[in-house]
Amino acid sequence: MAEGLPSPNVFRGLVPDGWQNMTFEPFRDGVEICHLGRGGPDVALLRYAPGASVPRHRHQGLEVIIVLSGSQSDDHGRYRAGDVVLNPKGSEHEVWSVDGCTVLIQWERPVTFVD
Repeated sequence: MAEGLPSPNVFRGLVPDGWQNMTFEPFRDGVEICHLGRGGPDVALLRYAPGASVPRHRHQGLEVIIVLSGSQSDDHGRYRAGDVVLNPKGSEHEVWSVDGCTVLIQWERPVTFVD
């Protein structure tokens, strides 16, 4: 390893189900978060309880979602385990989960809530 260069953060066994042993904290009503990396781009796990939602928001940079379990829905459709969703800068949506889900999320910049 080269001296002075940053080291990678490694989460061994995170997929397919190692994420279940991670520590989550409250994020929004019915949604918990486990931060994996901060400082832009940010990376986290979000765990939605059945029926939980996140209000309408606009993306200020690219957001990447990988559904790990359950399903997540937004204005454009329903996404199930294994689906990858790319929400481009300038897009907006509301997000919810009827049956609960866990997603791996990466975002370049914080979102702006529009409601």
